[in-house]
Amino acid sequence: MPNALVEQLRQLAFVAGLPDQLLWHLARAVAVRPFATDDVFFAEGEPRALFAIVVTGGVAIEKSHGGRTVRVASLGPGDAIGEGLLLDDEVHGTTARGVIAGELLVLDKAAVARITKEAPQLYAALVGRAARAIARRLRAADATLVGRGRALGFGTGRMRREHDLLGERDVPEEALYGVQTLRATENFPISGVPLREFPSLIGALAAVKIAAARANLELGLLPPNVADAIVRAGDEVRAGRHHEHFLVDMIQGGAGTSTNMNANEVLANRALELLGRARGAYDVVHPNEHVNRSQSTNDVYPTAIRLALHAELDALRAALGALADALAAKGAEFAHVVKMGRTQLQDAVPMTLGREFTAFANTLREDVDRLGEAQALIREINMGATAIGTGITADPRFAEAVRRHLSAVTGLPLVTAPDLVEATSDTGAFVQVSGVIKRTATKVSKLCNDLRLLSSGPRAGFGEIALPAMQPGSSIMPGKVNPVIPEVVNQVCFDLIGGYVTVTMAAEAGQLQLNVFEPIIAYRLLGGIQQLTRALGVLRERCVTGITANVERMRRYVEDSIGVVTALLPTIGYERATAVAKEAMATGRGVTEIVLERGLLTREQVDRILDPEAMAGPITAEPGGVPAGTQEYRAVVPESR
Repeated sequence: MPNALVEQLRQLAFVAGLPDQLLWHLARAVAVRPFATDDVFFAEGEPRALFAIVVTGGVAIEKSHGGRTVRVASLGPGDAIGEGLLLDDEVHGTTARGVIAGELLVLDKAAVARITKEAPQLYAALVGRAARAIARRLRAADATLVGRGRALGFGTGRMRREHDLLGERDVPEEALYGVQTLRATENFPISGVPLREFPSLIGALAAVKIAAARANLELGLLPPNVADAIVRAGDEVRAGRHHEHFLVDMIQGGAGTSTNMNANEVLANRALELLGRARGAYDVVHPNEHVNRSQSTNDVYPTAIRLALHAELDALRAALGALADALAAKGAEFAHVVKMGRTQLQDAVPMTLGREFTAFANTLREDVDRLGEAQALIREINMGATAIGTGITADPRFAEAVRRHLSAVTGLPLVTAPDLVEATSDTGAFVQVSGVIKRTATKVSKLCNDLRLLSSGPRAGFGEIALPAMQPGSSIMPGKVNPVIPEVVNQVCFDLIGGYVTVTMAAEAGQLQLNVFEPIIAYRLLGGIQQLTRALGVLRERCVTGITANVERMRRYVEDSIGVVTALLPTIGYERATAVAKEAMATGRGVTEIVLERGLLTREQVDRILDPEAMAGPITAEPGGVPAGTQEYRAVVPESR
């Protein structure tokens, strides 16, 4: 047995070139271990337990990153896994998973300890090769994990040959994508933002492909084993795996064909792995023949955009609702704090700071509902339309079948458009969604303007509220602290509003039976929503929850303001109230003093009418009353200055 293993070891790249004596020691120490697809050999965070060399089949090295699992390397015959066991006793930094059934030669921890003692030359040789392999893999993993602006890194350098309409090309052997994705990455180095930066769109594409595979199976158009493998691959993608292979630029020509083919190729190759076949064996599972059966980019891509938008709007609504709740909590906290209201930046009439913040909350809550209404609009899909809406190449039953399965996959009450030709060419829903989001961004930006103005100063401005200090505000002015959180949220809103002009122009530019500009629509809509969602979280967590009230300053503003004279109108009339205001402005005397001097009202009447809290209107708070620690006071209107 050792002699046979020695001959086998000579053919494996990791140990090729070692002297026979060392190979003989290794052959005595290793154990042969067959494995199946999806077998896990070790998991990230577990203690190191094995070192192995792949003899046949394929192994993926995966790492958790950004909330999803990323495949950082695809290894085949001659490659090693678990090399870290030779170097230290730390835990595994990655997970090793079988992707094509095969066989390993395994050294467990005890076997490595024996080699260290009995064959130190072999141990030294293995350590040196392990260090070089790990270094190569780390370089590739860095390119994979960094993401934006970086090419996907592959460590082995092996290639496979694929062909398409334009001819043959070499594709990295480890890649789950294929030749059409390769061409797209070369043709569209535009934004530097690849599809993998939009997990919601990748998940939506996978959902569409799962539903299509199930519908095609139901209609007898796909073999059960192929349909099952496509569905399993799609489930993995929806769970966050393999996103690193979605590389096409978000801005692309071709109406989204490159994005659709990227999804088709990744799912086809992962399905092949699940079936125990090599990547690129398209006679078994083909990106077009099987994954894309009964479909066209022209129904897949807009449907996926709608599903992704729906998911992103869920997140935006949640973030907006949380911000509104934080503002409402401040409204309750400040319920008894009286201040001057202002119109056109001039003193108007008294109000409470609580009512001001409650109004901020309610205006945002309105848009939580408006965004929900927009979601209903994008639950209409055009699956089954294929190229232009006539359903060519699709079974007449496919549209209803795929809608039913897609509703089951997503949990959404989807409906098929009544006119598929119209639905394939029309992008009006995207314009309407952009309009609602733009309305939300406008309100949020106005809120930030108000927070900056109310906190201005702190001594030479309004200074009515204080925002949490986040960072020093100047490289030259000591002590200065700027409202950086509202400022950054303002800029997010500006960017979103400008980007949505692009959505309008792209929707208008469509011609005849198709709008080819949906890629830029998707990029601007999805990107804008993601930025705004993150910005709302930052505004809530790093600004709103820490706002405090400058109660004494607001008290002085009310006491000094002539705006309180408005409350006298029902009692003394407009002309007399105007005369009082004019004299108060000219002399600096108090409104109360002038009213009493002129005998217009008694002292009791003045005190009752000009009570600031009464003028501010009913004091309302969230259920449970005013939170403990809230400052309450009754402002006193002085008789004179």
